[in-house]
Amino acid sequence: MKRARKRVLVTGGAGFLGSHLCERLLAEGEEVICLDNFFTGSRDNIRHLLPHPHFEVIRHDVTQPIQVEVDEIYNLACPASPVHYQHNPVQTVRTSVHGAINLLDLAKRLGARIFQASTSEVYGDPAVHPQRESYRGNVNPIGIRACYDEGKRCAETLFFDYHRQDGVEIRVARIFNTYGPRMHPQDGRVVSNFIVQALRGEPITLYGDGRQTRSFCYVDDLVDAIIRLMRAPDGVTGPVNIGNPSEFTIRELAEEVARQTGSRAGFVLRPLPQDDPMQRCPDITLARSLLGWQPEVPLQEGLRRTIAYFSDLLELRQPVHLAGGTTRMAAR
Repeated sequence: MKRARKRVLVTGGAGFLGSHLCERLLAEGEEVICLDNFFTGSRDNIRHLLPHPHFEVIRHDVTQPIQVEVDEIYNLACPASPVHYQHNPVQTVRTSVHGAINLLDLAKRLGARIFQASTSEVYGDPAVHPQRESYRGNVNPIGIRACYDEGKRCAETLFFDYHRQDGVEIRVARIFNTYGPRMHPQDGRVVSNFIVQALRGEPITLYGDGRQTRSFCYVDDLVDAIIRLMRAPDGVTGPVNIGNPSEFTIRELAEEVARQTGSRAGFVLRPLPQDDPMQRCPDITLARSLLGWQPEVPLQEGLRRTIAYFSDLLELRQPVHLAGGTTRMAAR
């Protein structure tokens, strides 16, 4: 018997992660509504999906209520890089909190299952390593990153309160550093920063001494985990850490990017940003046991694919200098 096609809403669907999720859901036979306000999302990320007969795009901000009829909701709407979420911190909080309320109200009305893309930033600068879901975190509630960290923590609170109070079916994932094609070239994240600098022949910028650690999960692996969590049996609410437990120093990442790009420009050191965590690595025991998931793409292979994407992108674009000394990329 043929499975009924689900109608799925993906907020933030034109973003880095969202576009990959939309692509995967369409490939699996679902009908997908991509909702995005295009603050950090891009039509270029979903242009290849526009002709698909079961794909629809709605320009909308999740801080405003939305009325659509769907079976499932994936909430990925929120700027995820420090450059973007610190641009308008009040709006970042609104997106996390008001957006969660609006989408949870929608899920409640429809009886739809809803997924929340939370973040490893809920752990702050962790005093426990690696981080387990039971760890409550070490977050500065008034720091420059708090708009994102505390916004996501509040969103988790809302999800679990709607679940306990109103019986809404929820899934919550805490996503660790993810990379791959369609990352924004100027999102300020370490992988995209290093690759773009190396491809332009510029020195790679290291903050601090480069000994802080991160774990890097390739986007295909992450999307697989998200879908597995959404389809897990009833009662599996999360939060579940999703990320790669293989830990690397930032300097090791820079050296690998330099090796793969052939960069000889060296490194330049800058002061460590405020509240930047020194260690970040997930304990994925729950993901392994509940979802049967673990990442498959090693860092070297994931970087190869990502460097190829940025190499093609930068061949088609040139830097445009804006007021205040900032730059953006514009098509030729």
